[in-house]
Amino acid sequence: MSACFDKFCQLDALLTQEKAYWQFMPFACQDYPWRHSNPELSTWLDALSELDLALLLEDSAALVRELAVFLPVLPEMHQLADIPALAPVSDVSPRLPRGLDVGIPGRKWQQILAFNAVLPSHQLPWLEWCAGKGYLGRVLAACHHTEVTSLEWQQCLTQDGQLAANQLGLPMTFIQADAFAPESARVIKPDQHAVALHACGDLHVSLLEQVAAKRTAAVSVSPCCYHLIRHEVYQPLSAPAKASELRLSKHDLRMPLQETVTAGQRVKQQRFVEVSYRLGFDALQKHLTGNHEYLPVPNVQKARLKHGFTDFCQWAAAQKGLPLTGDIDYLHWQQQGEARFREVERMELVRQAFRRPLEMWLVFDRALLMQEAGYQVSVGTFCDKPTTPRNIMIHAQLEK
Repeated sequence: MSACFDKFCQLDALLTQEKAYWQFMPFACQDYPWRHSNPELSTWLDALSELDLALLLEDSAALVRELAVFLPVLPEMHQLADIPALAPVSDVSPRLPRGLDVGIPGRKWQQILAFNAVLPSHQLPWLEWCAGKGYLGRVLAACHHTEVTSLEWQQCLTQDGQLAANQLGLPMTFIQADAFAPESARVIKPDQHAVALHACGDLHVSLLEQVAAKRTAAVSVSPCCYHLIRHEVYQPLSAPAKASELRLSKHDLRMPLQETVTAGQRVKQQRFVEVSYRLGFDALQKHLTGNHEYLPVPNVQKARLKHGFTDFCQWAAAQKGLPLTGDIDYLHWQQQGEARFREVERMELVRQAFRRPLEMWLVFDRALLMQEAGYQVSVGTFCDKPTTPRNIMIHAQLEK
């Protein structure tokens, strides 16, 4: 049995056992789901000051320590979810040519350099999956002096990427194709090292499945956006995941993505306004219609929020075909939304403690898929979380 298999099975058992604390929708809950089953946790959450809440939201280690008093399994879960930092491969990072980083945002550039630094060098041609403008491919071509095939769906990105590669004199060939289309499978070949840095959801899963089918020599992916899937619920990949009792919705799969680099004050304030407005409108519609289910409304342009709560309610009501009649005390419902926001934040605080364990459940499922296909697999982090919270790399190479 592999370490991935053992960790997956233990995480699966604990996530299933504790799912009342993470597998729910805070917006749809009028109270803590554990109010009666774990009253001590409820009392502790209610007593948190806004400063305490903010500090815990930004310090995962402190959050786990505090919550462990009420949820003793958390330290074990986080120990199972802990993975090593991958060691840099020193001989593949020569001085990069001038102009290689032109047009690449600073944080993205740092992610690319970190990803490249830990890639094993198999001296094979590269396949860059969901390449965009080929930012990663540029570094691969320059550092490893091997050909790169960059597959991308958007034609404008392939054109810009090919132009930049030609100007830089890099051996890159861009192919415009849908990663899900059958013709894309033709670019995946046995004598390749396939890579995907932050390919979303089913895009990176599709790559892993096709690599396994083609017996491609090696693949390295950094998963992202687990919720961007073509089915309504998660489709398990490996035998242990298929045997699991867990059924993951797109809402569940969004959880790991909510662990972001610390947001600035402006972003936090904007989120408070939008979420409290949504919750306030929901409280209002429940009062008017007698409907006790949460009523989601579409995404809203951030500029609209500047017009105030009354305007938001009128816009949201129009979106849902709900007439707003009579004398409505909008200030009252705005205050209701702000109060609900504070409750939802405390529910999200508890869910946050399960984010990395759930993400590692998903990562190990992918790793086990490749192991079952006969690949040697390693899992680790390629950079620190401030560079990107999506810092996990799965590397699989075909066993000889």
